[in-house]
Amino acid sequence: MSKSKSSKNWLKEHEDDAWVKKSRLDGYRSRASYKLLEIQKSDRLIKPGMTVVDLGSAPGGWSQVAAELVGDRGRVIASDILPMDAIADVQFVQGDFTEESCLKAILGLVDGGRDLSDPHCVDLVISDMAPNLSGMAAIDQPRSMYLVDLALDFARITLKPGGVLLSKVFQGDGFDDLLKALRNEYTQVLSRKPDASRSRSKEVYLLAKGFKG
Repeated sequence: MSKSKSSKNWLKEHEDDAWVKKSRLDGYRSRASYKLLEIQKSDRLIKPGMTVVDLGSAPGGWSQVAAELVGDRGRVIASDILPMDAIADVQFVQGDFTEESCLKAILGLVDGGRDLSDPHCVDLVISDMAPNLSGMAAIDQPRSMYLVDLALDFARITLKPGGVLLSKVFQGDGFDDLLKALRNEYTQVLSRKPDASRSRSKEVYLLAKGFKG
């Protein structure tokens, strides 16, 4: 079956993208790596020895960056509904994050085999999760916000006091309510739009620091 015109246009834009070309030269798995690297440069959110959970990790661009920065004493746990090729020192759970079985599998790694009585041992949750987009805002925005809400819930049950959440969010319905919730639960909430994020995209990254617990 031949590719549609829109698919061909997307593929050409992707192949011509300067960040895609740079990621291949630098050995990163996706252009998304540079979004996290830029935020890291400005906010220093990842430090050696941290425990980091990467939600929506495939193909692994953010996990690569996180694993490099936490070093040998740190831990990176990643999850996605799609498969992800192995990355050294990254533990990966393949599954649908909207299902309880996937959540339990991630929590099992977070807890390190303990009794899950207190899984609050994560320093940073990073989420680049996004739904498959239909192009219709009335469908895509609620799906997107649902995933953000799940990331927020996950952070509530895993972050240490003072921990940090970084999540991709699409501006639209529900955005203001999300900001209100974050400001209630964290001491500081910042918005970031990295250069590697396509200018026409409504995505922004909300960086919530100082989880109140």
